[in-house]
Amino acid sequence: MSISRAALAAQVLACAIAAGSPIWGTLVADELPSGHSVGDMDISPFYRWHGAMPTAPGSVLRSEAIAVQKQMPSSAHAIRMLYSSTDKRWNSGSLAVSGTLFLPSTPPPPGGWPLLSWAHGTLGIADICAPSWTGFKERDAAYINRWLERGFAVVATDYQGLGGPGPHPYTVWQAEGTSVLDAARAAQAIRPDLIGKSVILAGQSQGGGAALGAAMLAASYAPELDIKGAIITAPNSTFPEGPVPLPPRHSNTMFLSFATGGLGPDSPPVEEILSDKGRELLEVARQDCTAEIARKARELKVESFRDLLAIPIEALDELRIATTDMPLAKIPFALLIATGDADRTITPDRQYAVASALCAAGNRVTWRKYQGLGHDGVLHGSLEESFVFTQAQLRGQGYDSNCATLQPPGPPGERDQTAAFNDD
Repeated sequence: MSISRAALAAQVLACAIAAGSPIWGTLVADELPSGHSVGDMDISPFYRWHGAMPTAPGSVLRSEAIAVQKQMPSSAHAIRMLYSSTDKRWNSGSLAVSGTLFLPSTPPPPGGWPLLSWAHGTLGIADICAPSWTGFKERDAAYINRWLERGFAVVATDYQGLGGPGPHPYTVWQAEGTSVLDAARAAQAIRPDLIGKSVILAGQSQGGGAALGAAMLAASYAPELDIKGAIITAPNSTFPEGPVPLPPRHSNTMFLSFATGGLGPDSPPVEEILSDKGRELLEVARQDCTAEIARKARELKVESFRDLLAIPIEALDELRIATTDMPLAKIPFALLIATGDADRTITPDRQYAVASALCAAGNRVTWRKYQGLGHDGVLHGSLEESFVFTQAQLRGQGYDSNCATLQPPGPPGERDQTAAFNDD
C-alpha cells in the first residue's frame, strides 16, 4: 500500500462554468450512513450540496477551475466538479459525487476531443483521499498526462463517498461503476463545445473493477453514452459463475470495506470483528489515506490480514458482502485486460479468471500479460497497446480477441526493477 500523496501546489482559482439548466427534483438523500465512522470530513464546502438534486444523473451541480499538477504539463485546464449520481449501495436515491476534468492543450478535432473516463485504484476511504482535493499520485498523474498528450479529455471520478457525502462503498462495483458513467455525462455537460461523444473507460486495480462495472452497467444505466471500449488493468473483479473457480481473496486492504458497506446486514459491528490492531488501523483509515495506513501497519507490526481480525478468517467470509462479484453478462463493446505477470497483489491467475469469465459470456476480450510488471507497473507498461486498442475502437475497426487461445498463467514472476512505477 505504498501510495504517495500529491498536493496541489497553487491556489485554487474559483471559476463557475455554465453547464446548461438541469431539471431539479428530489432533495438530497439523507438515508446514507454518515459521520466520522465512515470517513466523512469537512474538507471544503464545495463537496457538500444542500439544495435539490437534478432528476437526471450526471448533471453538474457546481464546478471550479483548479491548478494543474506539475506532472500534467499537457493539461491546459483542470476543473473540479460536483455532479449528481445514483446510490447503488444503500439505494438512498440521488447523491453528489466529485471528480476532476482535464482538458488537453491541443486544439480539439472536429466533433470534439474523445473522452477517457478514468477510475483510480485504492487511495483510502476518508474524504481527504479524494484526488480532486488532495491531488493525483504521481503514477496516475503521469498516466493521465499521456492521454492528454494523445488529444483526449480525461475525467476522473473520486467515486461515491470519497469527497462527497456518506461512506465510500469501497470495491462495490455497482456504486463505483455508476460514478464512472455519471462522471462522463458531467464532463460532456460541462464543455459540450469541446468534448465529443466518444467515450473510453479505463481503470486500474480497484479502478479496474470500477471500469468493468461501468461497462456492465452502461447499456442499462447510461445508454446514451457512446462508449467505444474499456481498458481494464489489474482488475479486482470476481466471477463466481465463471469457468475458473478460485478461493476467496483476503487482501490487506479488505478491512477498508468493513466500515464502508462491505458487511452484511446480519454482521456484528465492525469493532467486534477487528482485533485491537485492526481497530487502531481502522481509526487511522477513517481520517487518512493509504500511505499513512501503511505506515501505521508497519508500526503495529501487522504481518498478515489475520492480524487485523478478532474472528477466524473463515467466519469472515460468512459475514462480508462479495462486493466484487459480477454476473456473466454480455458487454456491447470490446475489452482490453492488462495483467502484469509479476503482480502479487492481484495475482495473474485471478486476472485470468476474469478474462475467462468475460470470454465465456461471449464478450470481445483481449487479455495481455506483461513480463516483469507488477500491480503498479502494468498501468504504464500497457499504455502503448492501450493507445492502439483505443484508436481501433474509435475508428470502428476490429481488434483481435484471444478468447480462443487463453492459457492459465503460472505463479507470479520476478519484477523488473527498471520499469516505471513498478513498485509492487
